[in-house]
Amino acid sequence: MTIKIINKSKHELPSYETIASAGMDLRANLEDKIILSPLDRVIVKTGLFMELPVGFEAQVRPRSGLAAKKGITVLNAPGTIDADYRGEIGVILVNLSKEAFTINDGERIAQMVIAKHERVEWQEVETLEETERGEGGFGSTGK
Repeated sequence: MTIKIINKSKHELPSYETIASAGMDLRANLEDKIILSPLDRVIVKTGLFMELPVGFEAQVRPRSGLAAKKGITVLNAPGTIDADYRGEIGVILVNLSKEAFTINDGERIAQMVIAKHERVEWQEVETLEETERGEGGFGSTGK
């Protein structure tokens, strides 16, 4: 699949780190570093603009190492970039740690996964087909 992209950043395009990687790292495109205090959030720009085909979305997800080691995550994970959006890709980061975190220019801040999605048409009905699980949710399986 080929996707049109404009790169106004100072960095290389997102790429897959391994042959089996689902996501590509997104990098901060900053003039000045950002100090993200505990429990603060910020939108970090990437300098990237893209044109996704209809029927696809880009999902912006946390980087597991950044989350596990530093407590930095994507606030609306996964964030969705729709096929008709043409603005700059931004990443909403939040600091869930007890220490300030410095975001530097070029830092890998999130990962992006391109995913196909379906559109649905609702069929309003009076009843739903019964299942063994029924209405059980939120831990109802006992595990």
